[in-house]
Amino acid sequence: MTIIRDVLKELLGMFLADARLTIAILLLVAVVAGVISALPAGSLLTGGALLFGCLAILVEAVSREARTRQRR
Repeated sequence: MTIIRDVLKELLGMFLADARLTIAILLLVAVVAGVISALPAGSLLTGGALLFGCLAILVEAVSREARTRQRR
């Protein structure tokens, strides 16, 4: 039972380590889901929005972390 608890604790910590990154991705998914339901958008368009949105969020998170480490 402790192994399962340890694995779940590590997974939770992995996703909540950078709260901004987690919130930004969840917000992106919610916005794209809203656009899908409001407009007759194709799956290629929405998939591209998710792909490029997640890449943009990742680049921002990495550059923010690099700036933080550079200041130290």
